[in-house]
Amino acid sequence: MGYVFEFSDAVAYENWLKQDRNQSVVRLEHRLMLEMIQPVVGESLIDIGCGIGASLEPFLGKGVSLTGVDPSPYMLDIARKKIGNKADFHQAHAEDLPFEDNSFHYACLCLTLEFCDNPQKALEEACRVAKDGVFIGILNKYALTAVKRRIRGIFHATIYNRARFFSVGEIRQMLFSILGNAPVSSRTVCQFPVMNHPWITRLESSRFAQRIPFGVFAGIKAVPAPKFRTTPLTLKCPVNKTAPSGSPAASCAGKLKNNCE
Repeated sequence: MGYVFEFSDAVAYENWLKQDRNQSVVRLEHRLMLEMIQPVVGESLIDIGCGIGASLEPFLGKGVSLTGVDPSPYMLDIARKKIGNKADFHQAHAEDLPFEDNSFHYACLCLTLEFCDNPQKALEEACRVAKDGVFIGILNKYALTAVKRRIRGIFHATIYNRARFFSVGEIRQMLFSILGNAPVSSRTVCQFPVMNHPWITRLESSRFAQRIPFGVFAGIKAVPAPKFRTTPLTLKCPVNKTAPSGSPAASCAGKLKNNCE
């Protein structure tokens, strides 16, 4: 089940997003999501662990059918106030989604796996319900900021004390174990500590910088093979009478086709 965010967590996260110094970080993350997913009008996307709806906002106005899922009722309350009827919200856990196979074109898990008890199962569920692509956004385990968060957690209680950090390589291995040799791509942003300078913003947006594996926010996209549930059917076939001794065997092929009619 993992950690379910409480009311104080939801309010704290909403306040963090409102701070001017964090807006440039959020814009870079959202731009990376849009560039890697590239949804088109008429497609559908599910945000698994949608929180207060921040990861749904970049897709608003794109003609995409949006669904948000989160186990925290407090997070969903804020998300519904922010997004309104532009998305369909459900209370559910990432490891047990209440949707049929291939229900959506894309699935997004942005800063979700860090708080799952069973991240492998959460990825399996995302790959089950999405038929065209799965996007995973993580706080990079090997980024300097992630190291600072873990050190700070030794001395002060923070929400990150409940988080499990991943590397891009670990996510890729989990995806390969689920999907086999499926196409997987990755990029990172927030490479530099100063984000508000225009030159830094331009550099962060370049494909060259995004290939560096040490950015704070890493985006990984996998293209799953569509899965379908199958139901065995009973085949009804008339039983042929035993052919007389010495006569050719009855068949539905070739010259003896009429024997089966």
